[in-house]
This record gives sequence, C-alpha cells and structure tokens, in this order.
Amino acid sequence: MIPAVSTANTAHARIEVAISALREWCRTRNDAFLLLSLLVGILAGVLTLLQNAAAHALQAWWYDLHGTTRSLSALPRLDVRALLALPLFGLPIGLISLAARVRKRRLVDAVEANALHGGRMSMRDNLVVSTQAILSNGCGASVGLEAAFVQMGAGTGSHLGRILRLRRADIRTLVGTGAAGAIAAAFGAPLTGAFYGFEIVIGAYTPATLAPVAAAVLGAVWVRTVAGSPLAMLPAPVDVGLEFKDYALYVLLGLVCALIGVAVMRLVTLIEQAVDRSRLPVWLRPMFGGLLLIPLALVTPQVLSSGHGALHIDLTAHAPLQWLAILLVLKCLASAISLGFGFRGGLFFTSLFIGSLVGVVFADTLTLAFGHPPLSPTTAGLVGMAALAAAVVGAPMTMAMLVLEGTQDFALTGATIAAVLVSSTVTRRVFGFSFSTWRLHLRGTDIKSARDVGWIHTLTAGMMMQRSPETLPEDTPVADARKRLPLGAATQVVLVDEAQRYAGIVVLADLYADHVKPQDPVSRYARNRDVTLTPDANVLTVMRQFDRSQSDELAVVDADRHVLGILSERFVRKRYAEELERRQCELLGERMGECD
Repeated sequence: MIPAVSTANTAHARIEVAISALREWCRTRNDAFLLLSLLVGILAGVLTLLQNAAAHALQAWWYDLHGTTRSLSALPRLDVRALLALPLFGLPIGLISLAARVRKRRLVDAVEANALHGGRMSMRDNLVVSTQAILSNGCGASVGLEAAFVQMGAGTGSHLGRILRLRRADIRTLVGTGAAGAIAAAFGAPLTGAFYGFEIVIGAYTPATLAPVAAAVLGAVWVRTVAGSPLAMLPAPVDVGLEFKDYALYVLLGLVCALIGVAVMRLVTLIEQAVDRSRLPVWLRPMFGGLLLIPLALVTPQVLSSGHGALHIDLTAHAPLQWLAILLVLKCLASAISLGFGFRGGLFFTSLFIGSLVGVVFADTLTLAFGHPPLSPTTAGLVGMAALAAAVVGAPMTMAMLVLEGTQDFALTGATIAAVLVSSTVTRRVFGFSFSTWRLHLRGTDIKSARDVGWIHTLTAGMMMQRSPETLPEDTPVADARKRLPLGAATQVVLVDEAQRYAGIVVLADLYADHVKPQDPVSRYARNRDVTLTPDANVLTVMRQFDRSQSDELAVVDADRHVLGILSERFVRKRYAEELERRQCELLGERMGECD
C-alpha cells in the first residue's frame, strides 16, 4: 500500500514540473504569453460582470428596482426609509476597513503594484477592495465600481504571473492586461480598455505590450458579448459640424474641466483629513458618511451610485441651468463625502457624470452670454464628460476612445481629443497628479504614473558606496597629511572628529596647492561639512543631492554621523544608466534571456 504522504509528494512534484514547463514556455515563446494574456482577459471580463451583477442585485433588492428603471440614479425620488441603506451598509464596510488595518499593511492597487512592487498584488487585498466596492455601490454611495473591476482584473494577472514565477516585466504586463480587460468588459469598448491599460496601469506604450493587451481586451469583450450586455451607446447629435471657433470653445471647456477636476480631488482630501482629525473610529466613518448622504439623496437620487442612469437623463432631458448647476455641486459633494468617510470605490464613471454636467452647464451659460446656443448642450456634455474624467483619472486618450466607441462620431472625437489634452496638460501643470497617484502621494509615496520605479528604491547609497574609505582626524596638520597620503595616492580623504563623527571631505590635490600652509589643520580645507547621504537614500535622491551640492564625492553616514562609506557622482550616474538600460531591455520584451 502506497503511503498517503508519498502520493501527495509525488502529486506536488508533478505540479511543480508542470508549472516549471509552463513558465519556461511563457518566458521563451510570444504565442504562449499571448494565450496567457487572453486567459487573463477572459477571467477579468467574467469577474467584472459578476461584480457588476452583484452590486446591481443589491440595489434592485433594497431599492425595489424593476421594469425599465434599472438604475438607482435614474429614479425620480426616494424616501428616507430606503435611504437608510447608506448608514446600514456603511457599518460592515467600516468593519472590513478596521479588520484590514489590523494587519498594518495598506491595500495595494494596480498602479502602485506596477510602480513599486513589480506587479505583485495580494488576492486577499483584491477581495477586500471588491467586497467593499460592491457594498458601497450597492447601497448607493456616490462611487463607481471600476476600481473593483480593475483591482480584480489586474490582481488575476498578477496572481497567474506569480504562480508561474514570471519575470518582473512580464508580471507587470499581465497586471496591465487584466486591468485593460476589466475596463473593456465594463464598457464593452476594446479601445477604451486598451488605452486604459497603457496609460494608467502599464504607464507606457511599448511594442512588447501591444499584443498581450490586445489579446486580453479581445478576450474580455468576447465575454461581454457572450453575456449579451453590449455597450449602451451614448447620446450624440446626428451631425456635429465643427468650425475653428468651436474648437476654441471646447479647449476652454477642457480648461474649466481641469480646474473643477482638481477642486474635486482637493475636496475629497480635505474631507478625509477632517475625518482623520475628528478621531472618529474607522469602523464608524462610512456609517456617518451615509447619514450625511441622505439629505443630498432626498433632493435628488441622481447623486447616488456612479450615475449611469442620470448621465443619459441629463444629456437628453434639457433641464434648467439652475437645476443642473445645483446637481453638479451636490454630486461633487456626495462623491467627496463617500470617499472621504471611507466608502470604497473609484471616480471613473462618477467623473464622467460630473463632467457631463459641467459640459451642459458650460453650453447653457454660453447661450445666456451670447443670446444664441454656440454649442449643442449634448455635444458639450460628452466633451466635458471626457475632459473632466481625463483630469481626475489621468488618461486622456482612454476618455477620447470612450467617446468614439460610445458615439461612433469622429468629428465629435476630434473635439474631445482637443479638450482632454488641454485638461490633462493643465491638471499636470497645476496639480501634478491623477486621483490615484494623488492619494499615494498623501501616503508618502511620490508616484506620478505606473512606470516601474520600484527598482529605484532598492538602488540605494548604502548599496553603491565604497566602504571603509581613507579617513584622517580633522586636526591633522597638512604636513602630516602629505606624508601619509602622497599626491596620487587617493583623490579625496574623509575627515572625522574626536568621536569619529564625519567632519567633511578634503580633496587631496587641495592640500598640495602653493597657498596651503603646512602647519594648518586639514579641516581648514574641508568641503561639504553639512552635506551627507544616508544609506537608505535611493539613487534619484542621491543624484539630486549631488546636483545641489555641486560635489564630485559625498560621504554616507549613519544616524550618529559615523562614516559608512563614500560615493562618487560619476559612479552613481553610471550605475543608474546601467540599471535603466537593463530595465528598458526587459520592458521591450527580450524573452530569450538577453536581459537576464
């Protein structure tokens, strides 16, 4: 009889062999990696539809959605009893946040994973984000589900890459393909999904990532098609005749959207910081936020959820300008309260809805100013939708492609591209961040995109420094220093005080200058007494310090200013260039081992 332990070991060994073979196949063959990307896209599409169905099922159950009214934000009115879902659902959302904080490790999204962690994401974290987002959107909080879609899609790619133990660059690509597939499935828009993957999650367009992202997007859209829920086309005028003055007005609209987008991101932060200062327990914050949302929802249910139904209503119903302006303010406030008080979700579709309101208000305001309508409110609403989302989400071409695929109007897409480029540029100049990277910045992580900068944090001064450098007591006479260190023996020497703490650097050639007196202490000719490096300073910080000090060498010291080593600017820039070249080689997809 074969022991059970032996059988289990044999099965485990076979699994390891199979994984190893599959790993080698994916690393060395592009067609295998494309099949893996296709699988990631299909899984991302399935997970997106399941999460969407779960959130809508919650809304339909609690708010009794039936018949043609399937969107919460499209309801004409709601009573207080129904809106009690907001604080009631807020309690489990807060408890999940409390449980997540116990681990003392924050949740990592796709952007941070690709920028700092080589694409590594925790599936447990992904499930936490997904559960909270479904509950938040399902109860009507003013957040979108796209954050959950992307988290699960990208996390699937990351998990498969880690199971197969693929290279860092390959895992990052799979994270991007999963995110692209999730957005493509959410909107039924392949180009939108592809550009989202490139702009937001991968951080660059490269030849090596084009085919995998395309494969994933096709898989996700296929899932969407099989599920029988195609993209709901956006309303648009039949004929969009654009003249030069129209482009000028849309550029102005892009500027307005950028400023409002920055204001919304700032508002979320201000509310979040105010809640932190209030010392309100984490687990109670969503409940209190839900109570604050009830009066806003009593004014109009359009402030609830992400706003899919409300967007179509406001782009076609031609509501009064005063009402649209009030709705714009209420929706911005509802979104900021939802996120600031701990509801989980994103601003992707919410920013689309807010942008559509900005566009319509902009067009109606111009009509009042000129006495005639220079822009169609519907067209301006669509352009504003894309421009404000480009400011908040940080993906201009993604939003332009969404309008193109939603309306199939190339003239309108041209105006949209002009507006989103202006909006994106102004936001980058004025604010410098998208919503996701801004929140990372507030936590102390200065990331501007998903470009792979994680390796920068591992290339530190402590790793690059020359250890045990030549040292001299700072009170050593120049004559003694010359005897100990003949010209040419070294380029510089580090000075230390009586307690062996750093006291400056002396360039050896300076001690042999004609004007130097042999009886002077070497400290008289020391440089950079107060300019040092810490061993954990990353390569970019080190290079900035060299630029500021205009020095060729700097000492690396510990917290007590004891000398650990010395570092030259030439060596640092050489190591940085070498590492950058190696990473670029990986990014370009050299799968046969040339970059290893």
